[in-house]
Amino acid sequence: MLVVEFTVAGVACIGLNGGTAFKQTEAFSFQIATEDQAETDRYWNAIVGNGGQESACGWCKDKWGVSWQITPRVLTDALAVGGDEAKRAFDAMMHMTKIDVAAIEKARRG
Repeated sequence: MLVVEFTVAGVACIGLNGGTAFKQTEAFSFQIATEDQAETDRYWNAIVGNGGQESACGWCKDKWGVSWQITPRVLTDALAVGGDEAKRAFDAMMHMTKIDVAAIEKARRG
């Protein structure tokens, strides 16, 4: 099959089979923006708990080796603010596997 259509988190996607010359790498990932810790945990646990693998900074891989970024909006909001607040949030994130919303919120406040 050359092309396949699928839906990820409500988003329509199209995949193109590039053949054996093009392998799946971490250069491609899906990103899911989550609203809170419960939603973050739900996606993370669904991917990692079903044969996937944890990585750093909110990244994980599913059992097929596809990379995912499970990113709470509090983190992306903090990074968008810039300055010291963004630096504190970024520094906190660098010590995490799954993103801890409460820890990011604490880092944002200083």
